[in-house]
Amino acid sequence: MPEPPDGADPLVLFDLDDTLAPFQTLAHWQWAWKPQGPLLSERHAKAAIRKSVRAWDRRRWQGLVGAEPPVGAADFRLHLHDTLLAVAGRPLGDYEVASVVDRFLRPSPHSETFDDVPGIGHWLKDHGVAFGVLTPFPEPVARAFLARTGLPPDVPLLADPGMPEAPRLPAAAAFRAARTSLASKTARVVYVGDLYWSDVRAAARAGMEAVLLDRTNAFEGLGGTRIRSLTELPKLLEAAPPSAPPETGAPPADA
Repeated sequence: MPEPPDGADPLVLFDLDDTLAPFQTLAHWQWAWKPQGPLLSERHAKAAIRKSVRAWDRRRWQGLVGAEPPVGAADFRLHLHDTLLAVAGRPLGDYEVASVVDRFLRPSPHSETFDDVPGIGHWLKDHGVAFGVLTPFPEPVARAFLARTGLPPDVPLLADPGMPEAPRLPAAAAFRAARTSLASKTARVVYVGDLYWSDVRAAARAGMEAVLLDRTNAFEGLGGTRIRSLTELPKLLEAAPPSAPPETGAPPADA
């Protein structure tokens, strides 16, 4: 794999869920809701999950640009609530929904992983490239999922501290606070996430070099730097940083 360019002093920040650790997956919803069966309809459940994730991406972006209030922990639980109802295709009782959401926020015993994560972790460490994980998850939840990734145990984790005054992702202040805590202001900072608007566009608005990890080809045709696997990341670190995308714009209703 290529060496990072001299003098670039890169820092790589990764999103956690569905970038480093599988999260919104059919298997995870199956375990959280129906671990003893029956099996969920694969076609229906995957379509419902994908639609819900894209709606969450739009909602986070709208909160970022002022079209809606900024998202918080309660909004994220509501998102998971709505996803479960979409997967179920029918109403569920409040107690059942709350129990399933609580279970969903824990890693399943089936240990779903992404094959490209351990390799990029080893490459970054072997080549002296600083990296960390940035997530809006509470720290106990984040650490449980991070432990499944195969990354070195000492990788810095910047999770939601749970303090009302602390900036929360995808706010620019949260990205900048992560950058300040891990690197100097002159460092090249590359952020890798799986959502187009509220991950990579939000990171770009905070002055970072944003890379979309689009494993499922969900965002084909949108602008910016896009990769299908983390095995492509070393070549991006070797190359000169691309021009930043414009800060304006919004996702279409069906983005």
